[in-house]
Amino acid sequence: MDYMFELGFLGTRAPLFMDMVTGIVAILPFLVYGAILLARKKVFVLHAIVQNILFVVSVVVFGYFEYGVRIAGGFDAFMNDSSVSYTYALVVLLVHIAIAIVTMFYWTMTILKGNYQFYKGLIPGKLSTAHKVLAIKSFIGITATSFSGVWVYILMFVF
Repeated sequence: MDYMFELGFLGTRAPLFMDMVTGIVAILPFLVYGAILLARKKVFVLHAIVQNILFVVSVVVFGYFEYGVRIAGGFDAFMNDSSVSYTYALVVLLVHIAIAIVTMFYWTMTILKGNYQFYKGLIPGKLSTAHKVLAIKSFIGITATSFSGVWVYILMFVF
């Protein structure tokens, strides 16, 4: 897996795996929004399939990211060549991690409950409003995780 640590394609100091993960994280809110539009158009089966695929792919990408970060030496190693204050970048990273953890909880609950409720015929239907509220929280979290993740990338590899 040495290819992971070759120079990435975004023209920064970042390794390839970081560029790949950041690219996926950057487009994720748009992909999730596209899946939401499927539900709005009442294409519920396709909505469920796409949301499940996005969720599983995101978990796999997160695992790939974590593996790469651990092997590469972690946050400290990535901050070596950055001109940004270590403390500032660390605070941004910790905020990003907090947002990501809360988001993963809400998104996991949305997927698990949504799958169960869809299978049982409860959504679309009487539980649709509750599902939408949980989904909105998940989408806001996904978007915030995306923005904060891109910001961490910029702090570590652009500045």
